[in-house]
Amino acid sequence: MKISYNWLKQYIDIDLDHKEVAEILTNTGLEVEGIEEFQSVKGGLEGIVIGEVKTKEKHPDADKLSLTIVDIGRNENLKIVCGAPNVEPGQKVVVATVGTTLYQGNEAFKIKKTKIRGEVSEGMICAEDELGLGTSHDGIMVLEENVKVGTFAKDFFKIENDIIFEIGLTPNRIDGASHYGVARDLAAYLKQSENIKLQKPSVKEFKIDDESNIIDVIVENEEACPRYSGITISGVTIKESPEWLKTRLRAIGLNPINNIVDITNFVLHETGQPLHAFDADIITGNKVIVKTLPEKTKFVTLDEIVHELSSEDLMICNAEKGMCIAGVFGGIHSGVTENTKNIFLECACFDPVYVRKTSKRHLLNTDSSFRFERGTDPNNTIYTLKRAAILIKEIAGGKISSKIVDVYNKPVKETEINLSYNNTDRLIGKNIEREKIKNILEWLDFKIIDDTKDGLKLLSPTYRVDVQREPDVIEEILRIYGYNNIEISDKVNSTLSYSQKPDPEILKNNISDLLSDNGFAEIMSNSLTKSAYYDNLESYKAENVVKILNPLSNDLDGLRQNLLFGGLEAIIYNINRKNSNLKLYEFGNCYSLIKNTDGKDILDKYYESQHLALFITGRKNESNWNSDKENSSFFYLKAYVDNILDRLGLKPDKMEKESGTSDLFSEFLKYKSKNKDVVQYGIINKKNLSIFDIKSEIFYADFNWDNIFELTKSIKIKFEPLPKFPEVKRDLALLLDKNINFEKIKELAFKTEKKLLQNVILFDVFEDETIGKDKKSYAISFILQDINKTLTDKQIDKIMNNFINIYKKELNAKIR
Repeated sequence: MKISYNWLKQYIDIDLDHKEVAEILTNTGLEVEGIEEFQSVKGGLEGIVIGEVKTKEKHPDADKLSLTIVDIGRNENLKIVCGAPNVEPGQKVVVATVGTTLYQGNEAFKIKKTKIRGEVSEGMICAEDELGLGTSHDGIMVLEENVKVGTFAKDFFKIENDIIFEIGLTPNRIDGASHYGVARDLAAYLKQSENIKLQKPSVKEFKIDDESNIIDVIVENEEACPRYSGITISGVTIKESPEWLKTRLRAIGLNPINNIVDITNFVLHETGQPLHAFDADIITGNKVIVKTLPEKTKFVTLDEIVHELSSEDLMICNAEKGMCIAGVFGGIHSGVTENTKNIFLECACFDPVYVRKTSKRHLLNTDSSFRFERGTDPNNTIYTLKRAAILIKEIAGGKISSKIVDVYNKPVKETEINLSYNNTDRLIGKNIEREKIKNILEWLDFKIIDDTKDGLKLLSPTYRVDVQREPDVIEEILRIYGYNNIEISDKVNSTLSYSQKPDPEILKNNISDLLSDNGFAEIMSNSLTKSAYYDNLESYKAENVVKILNPLSNDLDGLRQNLLFGGLEAIIYNINRKNSNLKLYEFGNCYSLIKNTDGKDILDKYYESQHLALFITGRKNESNWNSDKENSSFFYLKAYVDNILDRLGLKPDKMEKESGTSDLFSEFLKYKSKNKDVVQYGIINKKNLSIFDIKSEIFYADFNWDNIFELTKSIKIKFEPLPKFPEVKRDLALLLDKNINFEKIKELAFKTEKKLLQNVILFDVFEDETIGKDKKSYAISFILQDINKTLTDKQIDKIMNNFINIYKKELNAKIR
């Protein structure tokens, strides 16, 4: 919502800096989200003065140009070449001097001293459209003879500079959806320290001229329309609005239309109460009927769109048909046009629920519906009607030709609220002077009907639809008194609790979120399992299973030693139900028994540890028309393993690595740090898969979560700014023996260049008999970067030569 500072000053006499005003409004609950400058004419006519044409001569080299001498009230007259046909000596004209910027639409051009067909021109005599004062371009703008030469154009044309506040209005503060409403809050805040007066426009001049054009009002649905007020004004002249009115509307982003429509828009943004003007001659039967129409009745709105009405849409109708969707949008055939002579002015209060449903049903959002949806003041219709009628008579002429028709059978009363001083002090956190509390409430239009030492009995104004209870009143007191005026107590009450660092639950949740966000589904397997799974394993022996003394079945006779078999059970369950592309993870405890075998009377030892398991099988993505069918792989799993460790602050590149095969894996890779197992991952061998009749490859990772948690305790997060200098990428193709893996190449690279090497990337592997039966070719990228300066070619070449030499020496590599 846009609020004009100049407009505000019509109701409150202040001269504060606009930034201070913005701060006050924000502190009182009307948050200023933006501030912009507005000029009634773009550019403010800066650099433009009133001049007098002294002489005129024909241009020697152009038939349509004239050479003029113009006096602008300075020491020397200006020579100006003018192409206007109506320029003559003795005229008072508007002159743009050298350096002035003129605006025409979205284009701008600067006036320069120049030569036109060989003759010097030191400015420009302007037409209306060139100044932004009109649309005429028939000739230069000629002023009255009594205008003083040298007068600044911005003063002569009374150019207005304004500040516009963009207010983010919250739904509960519809009382602030007007200039007067904002001025009321501003005045209440300033009255605490200054003698500020809030001036509401007077309607004392309102009077009825005659009763020659009476239109009856019938409200059939009083639930949807609690109050409907109206009046007729006859003999109006529809024309362009005066400049002051157009400026007010343009300042808040509205386009002027005609004087009647502009007045209704002006009063809406002044008071917050919507109005609607009907062409009175279109109201057949001289009746306005507020009612609903049959389902699917066709109705054409002002934007020429045909709407099918609901039987719940409230309509403003004449004796024959609908004229307006109540509180939302007018009809195309009943509005004010250039031929309108008599108008019926409506000012009503509509039920917010009806308006909200209708607005959403027809996708119509207007300034009127915005206010009606949040609740308008039913006791403000008569004042608003009088205010608009006075302005219409003043600007459009005519006479008030009927009494005010007012259908208000169930008047809305002010809400009675009891305010306790003790509750006020307790909720605010400070004892505010009782007199100041009463003053603030009176400044906000609350009526005090009873005053005791314990509190007040109040009547809340009907425009404050959000103030219904004691806490609402206390909030009103606090926002005007000032949140910033509540001192921070020297005493803090707190319940202290110890939280382990790092917090194990937070750590686990972070990794769960990471996996879930990457398409993994969490599973929870039974801790009880079949001990026979471990009968033929070396790494997890059957004798280490913690047996259940009284098992319910042979399938649940022991506690699991790992998470693998529970995961495989879940996988085959899904595969049997045609869900074969899986990414699963599980956090769970694993158990083992180490029996005492030394003959001494020492108890067996039981161990419990927490693990994280990942399972991947099938395709990476579901089949679709625009992507290839790509199966999961060991490296696909490796990427997730490395991402998890990076997320925990553990660097895979700096860990000890071990690879090979085992009774669980046909191929695996194991990471260790500080002699502790971190993770082991790879491809599950077919022997274990055959137990479940699984035919597809299963990629499995087993994280020792207890060891990981211990390692994370010593990790300190270090924040560094992004490097200012570019990184450099250089590639090498190495011909190597087949038994040399990429990890060895990477390890040698970081040992050779510890400072500037940032990363080593394998981007291609080639194997073919043409390069040797026991050979393979690696294509590798080396990322180099110095955080303090840009690397030179000499530095880069030296580093790359070092890499080549170490690979030749250590790996017997050949550079391809």
